[in-house]
Amino acid sequence: MNVEEIRDYCLSKEGVTESFPFNETTLVFKVIKMFCLLGLDDSRISLKNDPEKNIELRAHYSAIIPGYHLNKQHWNTIELNGTVPGDLMKEMIDESYDLIVKSLTKKQKEELSKL
Repeated sequence: MNVEEIRDYCLSKEGVTESFPFNETTLVFKVIKMFCLLGLDDSRISLKNDPEKNIELRAHYSAIIPGYHLNKQHWNTIELNGTVPGDLMKEMIDESYDLIVKSLTKKQKEELSKL
């Protein structure tokens, strides 16, 4: 997947917004809370995932490394160099989104349902 495909895929999810809260080259996708960071200048994406699955993914793909400037147990950074299959990228985006939605408070989940 390329940057445009990832952006479109993230924005297709319920309640997702995009912004540049850190700088002009890191696009952040939120579903109330951040679930994806997309580096526009370095073609990298950072996603949250289950810690055990993160270890497995890093062992199988050299393009998947511990989260850059993030909690390395819970976040992976993936180089968009074509070595990680598109289906797996979508699966990781889905899992990151789902983990964040599950972590929302009852009030936040109500907010999300109104979007």
